[in-house]
Amino acid sequence: MATLSTERIVAHASRLSTRGNKHQVPRVGIMGGTFDPIHNGHLVAASEVAWVYDLDEVIFVPTGRPIFKLDKVVTNAEDRYLMTVIATASNPKFTVSRVDIDRPGVTYTIDTLRDIKAARPNAELFFITGADAVAEIMRWKDFNQMWELAHFVAVSRPGYTATTKNLDLPPHTVDMLEIPALSISSTDVRRRCEKQEPVWYLVPDGVVQYIAKHGLYRS
Repeated sequence: MATLSTERIVAHASRLSTRGNKHQVPRVGIMGGTFDPIHNGHLVAASEVAWVYDLDEVIFVPTGRPIFKLDKVVTNAEDRYLMTVIATASNPKFTVSRVDIDRPGVTYTIDTLRDIKAARPNAELFFITGADAVAEIMRWKDFNQMWELAHFVAVSRPGYTATTKNLDLPPHTVDMLEIPALSISSTDVRRRCEKQEPVWYLVPDGVVQYIAKHGLYRS
């Protein structure tokens, strides 16, 4: 089960609704990522955040051109989108958006939030990101405007030490949440595929089959 850092428990508790009650405002999670490929750690993280925050929906948003990976080879956006659709199909709370891959140019989180907020103006948004990204959050485009659009939930693997204490962030804008299955990484999955090693149970079955059928991640 996911655990919140002690520095955020009080703020977190004030945001939780009474579980099972119908929300006056839809609570929507946004999970952005390259998803190259999407793996079970992503799905567990989204599921845990949905449970902890009693979300009505989690929207997975595959990145178009990730700003911090412009110098790296990234799999075709359509392949990453289709793998995400396959991976999330069995969970009725999970949906997938093309908003980032259909938008021309480099992908910025602020644009993702603006577009989804425009489509869901009445929703309360929770942006799910990796705890390692929090240290760089002050470098993100228009970062001061992000807090007006969504609350941030930074997920980490067990034993990973992350804190927002040294960051000049507005109060109660970022929660730290430990997720048991986040020891899986897309980088490791790609390396195993390159070596033709099995990736069963690291990624959903349908994604394993998609990777094999389309010959992805072969050196």
